[in-house]
Amino acid sequence: MLNALMCVVRRDLLLAFRRRSDVLTTLFFFIIVASLFPLGVGPEPQLLRTMAPGILWVAALLASMLALGRLFALDYADGTLEQMVLSSEPLTIIVIGKVIAHWIVSGLPLVLLAPVLAVQFDLASSSVAVLFVSLLLGTPVLSLVGSIGAALTLGVRGGGVLVSLLVLPLYIPVLIFGAGAVGAEVSGVGATAHLLLLGGALAGAAALAPWATAAGLRIAVE
Repeated sequence: MLNALMCVVRRDLLLAFRRRSDVLTTLFFFIIVASLFPLGVGPEPQLLRTMAPGILWVAALLASMLALGRLFALDYADGTLEQMVLSSEPLTIIVIGKVIAHWIVSGLPLVLLAPVLAVQFDLASSSVAVLFVSLLLGTPVLSLVGSIGAALTLGVRGGGVLVSLLVLPLYIPVLIFGAGAVGAEVSGVGATAHLLLLGGALAGAAALAPWATAAGLRIAVE
């Protein structure tokens, strides 16, 4: 099963490398959204520090959601997904591999880029570190939960809009805990509780989301 998992991850990363424009679109969207807010609200440092956690997390959430449509759609269109469902390997392992590749392509770059963008909000180094850790814990949850919505809307007309309506309510706790961790660090309360909640959300999503996604894919293929 580990070999199958690595093969799926490697395959999806190679395909993503061949479609670099899709990856760059997600990154540029994140950069543009995060950079427009300081221009719009003005240069007041205290205001920027207060707004930074919510702005950066909302920008990361929306950028991650942009990439959900590519998670299964291409494999569904060319028939590869049907072969995956009929494969002797457990479909949950294949789903986990695709989600890992999706996070590496669309989530990890946001995690690495966020501390750089945080500089324009005048965040302290400790707050930037908490932002990095919160995104490192939270963005995999976005990919795991988003995979459920992507599977349920596969092949449906207007699936891009529908998947947004399905996953956005489920993203709200992650957004609250992620932005709240940075906000708590800025206010001096400490971010430990928020980060522990994000870790719990990641553990729960990792345990449950692949099974739900696999069930959704079987329904879509049938």
